[in-house]
Amino acid sequence: MAEITLCFDFGNTLLKCGVFISGELTEIFTLENDHAETIGGILDSYKPTNTILSSVIDHNPDIETLLSERSIYLKLDSFVKLPFITPVGKPETIGADRLALAAFAAFFYSGQNTLVIALGSCITYNFINKYNSFIGGSISPGMQMRFNALHYYTAKLPLVKVEWNLPLIGYDTRTNILSGVLLGMASEIDGIIDLYKEKFDKFNVLLTGGDSSNFERHLKNKIFADPSLILKGLYAISKYNDDIKN
Repeated sequence: MAEITLCFDFGNTLLKCGVFISGELTEIFTLENDHAETIGGILDSYKPTNTILSSVIDHNPDIETLLSERSIYLKLDSFVKLPFITPVGKPETIGADRLALAAFAAFFYSGQNTLVIALGSCITYNFINKYNSFIGGSISPGMQMRFNALHYYTAKLPLVKVEWNLPLIGYDTRTNILSGVLLGMASEIDGIIDLYKEKFDKFNVLLTGGDSSNFERHLKNKIFADPSLILKGLYAISKYNDDIKN
């Protein structure tokens, strides 16, 4: 019988679930809400052996009881067993999403230096060294945050929606903003990667997030883009904890 693991990723923008069957990510879908009825319906449909929840929002606490009753449940927080060490001053302050990314790197790129860049509400840069130690990184404003800031903190600039067919030299206000935000982010990412190159001779660069494939073609540095690294990291944590128990 195939082992089914449901990985729930509750971010600031979307509530997502990844379905892993015998270790393979077979399906990703978005939840409309975090109501107990919604989670119960998902459990009825998939009948998982294991579940894991990563949440950076104030989610409905009742769903944790439900997940615990109907599966081998794991909540991702600073107290869970992880496939890496965190010599950060206050590990309890590390976001669940960043823990999942570090877990992916440590589990699937064990013994290698890896920089994981995540594009979400914020851009996070997460460095896991060859000793499987998550030594930190940096955080900067994400794409939508930059668009919003230009609109809300000025008197006349409009709120622009993302469009990837953009010029380098904008010819009106909208295209100036598109160029500044999107190409500015690409230049920032390339610049951070270049700074890491000054400190480390060899390391992997992974890019994740919904817009990772769009940004990939604007980057000069060679990277590996995969929009599902958080979900795969959650599976790695679930699998790691199962292996410890067995």
